[in-house]
Amino acid sequence: MEQTLIRMMDAKSDPVTSLKELIDALRPAKASDTVTAVNNARALCYLLEQHADYRAALRKQLFALLGTTRQVQLYTDTGILSNESFFTAIQRRVGSKLLPPPINPDYLKDLFGVLFPNRNDYLWLNAIPKEVWFEVGDAAHTEELSMFEIPTHIRLQQLEAIQVLSCRLSAIGLEPEIVLHHPDVERFESPFVRLNAEVLSYIERYREDLTARRPPDEDHLHIFVLLDQCETIIAKVWKMAAKNGASVSLTYHLLRLKQHIDRLKVLFQLVDSTPEAKHSPALLGLFLELVKAENRKYSVRDVLRENTELLALQVTEHASHTGEHYISETRREWLQMFRSAAGAGVIVGFMALIKILSAKAHLPPLLEAFTFSMNYALGFMLIHILHFTVATKQPAMTAARIAAALPSLDNKKTDSYTELVELIIKVIRTQFIAIIGNVLLAAPVALGIAWLWWYELGYHVVDTTKADKMLAELMPISGNAVFYAAIAGCCLFLAGLISGYYDNKSLYNQIPQRIAAMPLLNKILGEHRSRRLGQYIEHNLGALAGNFYFGIMLGSIGTIGFLLGLPLDIRHITFSAANLAYAISAYEFTLAWPIVAWGALGVTIIGVTNLFVSFTLALWVAMRSRKRHLRELKPLWGKFWRRALSRPIDLFIAPKTPSTEENSHA
Repeated sequence: MEQTLIRMMDAKSDPVTSLKELIDALRPAKASDTVTAVNNARALCYLLEQHADYRAALRKQLFALLGTTRQVQLYTDTGILSNESFFTAIQRRVGSKLLPPPINPDYLKDLFGVLFPNRNDYLWLNAIPKEVWFEVGDAAHTEELSMFEIPTHIRLQQLEAIQVLSCRLSAIGLEPEIVLHHPDVERFESPFVRLNAEVLSYIERYREDLTARRPPDEDHLHIFVLLDQCETIIAKVWKMAAKNGASVSLTYHLLRLKQHIDRLKVLFQLVDSTPEAKHSPALLGLFLELVKAENRKYSVRDVLRENTELLALQVTEHASHTGEHYISETRREWLQMFRSAAGAGVIVGFMALIKILSAKAHLPPLLEAFTFSMNYALGFMLIHILHFTVATKQPAMTAARIAAALPSLDNKKTDSYTELVELIIKVIRTQFIAIIGNVLLAAPVALGIAWLWWYELGYHVVDTTKADKMLAELMPISGNAVFYAAIAGCCLFLAGLISGYYDNKSLYNQIPQRIAAMPLLNKILGEHRSRRLGQYIEHNLGALAGNFYFGIMLGSIGTIGFLLGLPLDIRHITFSAANLAYAISAYEFTLAWPIVAWGALGVTIIGVTNLFVSFTLALWVAMRSRKRHLRELKPLWGKFWRRALSRPIDLFIAPKTPSTEENSHA
């Protein structure tokens, strides 16, 4: 490191080469080696503090690089979403990864990639504490220079970047979708427009001061007020979007607006020449953000995450509202859930019969998949229309509700998880009674159908050969029941996302209002019935769509596996319970009790797998959409087990009133 600083003192040394050598000396052998990274940074601090000529050479090389390159693109493009479509962004990144563009030495954006070529550089840079970074800044002793020794070109490039960002911010802020969700812009002058005018006036004054070689007028408080007003508008639009739905383009515009505002605030600090500016966490954050963006500029995964994260928030937000209906507070609500689940169990008993008869028909594969899919899809939709409940549909909804109740990142107290623990207790007992309602009715109904079938027609719904196969399919390992149940859990998770997506789509596109206003529908049904139909669609479109697509997935996966030669199928707890009943009836209730017990155990394991997979996936997506991580739930488990062991009955039976039993534990 010292040899690199010595070579920097040579007047003929190349700034890019010298700075790259210094960064190479700072870089640890492994990006995860935080100790070495910190020690190297502190070693640089020591050398700069002890040798004035070293720090003078470093400043000279740095200013030589900044004073001879164009910096605007680095500040305005790097780390900010570009104005391109989703597929164009992926295509560009894949193309650049396969055939990287040439490096233009006139642009700092390109040279940034030369200085930080390793794709993991941002990891060790972020691992260095900000206090150490500030020590490096202090060791450079920039106060030894007057502001006029800093090349004017650097300030002009920063001002130009501010101007570009301001113009883009104004343009995005006046997009039709933004204005649609904030109609006040049409009545009052938009702060996005006034901001651009103020920024242009500020830049003009600053340039005049630089030309006259006098301290610049750095009064930009009014600009920051306008930026705050722009952020207020963004918050209002988000609030409207949460109520009325959001689109991909709207979330994209809002994210770009926030990024432009944040970058503008940092650049105003960058042109600030006060001594306090060099200790700004925002400036350090900008440097680290630029390095990370440079390291990951060809990452396709980042494009996928950036374009779906905010929309996923809206989808899971609607799912969390739906999830509130799947949580029982009192004994009355708990028993109502049992009745609702029991009704679904009755219908599933008949759906299982239709599935068996369809399989007996030995239809062509695609026609068979269609028949299975329609049986599942229409059956699940009928269950919803009749206000019944399929237990396994609950986790995808309640997971989003749990993620929404998670304490904020700033709240580190364990007591803050008390409310969340109580919510989980309610979810578990509601899920328990829903499963009991499904299974306790599905199996007896299937037995009743099988007995009536034999009594009326003289033969069983399934023969013993088919019954043996159905029993074998319930075996957790030999019958692949766990694996197939996990596939069904994935389908349940996807159905939950689909429900949230269609709820969001219904609100954003005003589908209920459009249905109520359809002239033909009003003519046929009348204005009152059309309006009621629109209201029904508003509250049920997501659930109906989720049930329909869930049925399609369950009915077609087996055929897809057959066509592709892959071991794909599904196992669902309620249908497995009905199938077990049909298999028992085929042997006229003469099966040995260990076989029945193994079958019942298989049904239980299938149910646990259904719930665990769907809940885990749904919780992960809900947490990620809120930029949270599953590890944040770690403080929850100890408190949950203490609460569960103190009164285990609450895990299975709801109290008569929510205040007497539960609130005493809260």
